[in-house]
Amino acid sequence: MNVLISGLIAGVLFGFLLQKGRVIRYDRQIGALRLIDMTIVKFFLSAVIVAIVGIHIIHLLGIAKPLILPTRLGANIIGGVIFGIGWGLLGYCPGTSLGALGEGRYDALWGIIGMIAGAGLFAEAFPKMNQTIFSWGQMGSVTIPQVLGVNPWVVIIAFIIGVIALFVWFEKKNL
Repeated sequence: MNVLISGLIAGVLFGFLLQKGRVIRYDRQIGALRLIDMTIVKFFLSAVIVAIVGIHIIHLLGIAKPLILPTRLGANIIGGVIFGIGWGLLGYCPGTSLGALGEGRYDALWGIIGMIAGAGLFAEAFPKMNQTIFSWGQMGSVTIPQVLGVNPWVVIIAFIIGVIALFVWFEKKNL
């Protein structure tokens, strides 16, 4: 199947699940930011588990080889701070702002305009950032299992157990 078609199908399916899970709702976004509604956290941790297991299975079957990008702590920290500020100010993260616009909530348009402007600014600043921010905390293309010296499935299973324990705790606290 054509990569663009399969990407489009995956994107539409993911958007459908975002909408059905009600995670594109403004009140859910604010609840997550205020740590009083963990619906979004549960949704995305579930997606991470499916992705981790799926990626490792297709790797074991020889269908695809994961591309491990280099870890750059400076860029990750600064990017995370910018992402968090934008999410806190707008009340939507990038994916949910597109879903909210699709539902007719035009306040999300400000975030989409901001993403486009930010992408343009990033493209213009990239050459300079590549010499500065991207050089801070370079760790190479490493994974947690490599750092720990264990089989990836040990980390995957530990992560899944941790997420399940977190979900149980969330349910006990009615989050």
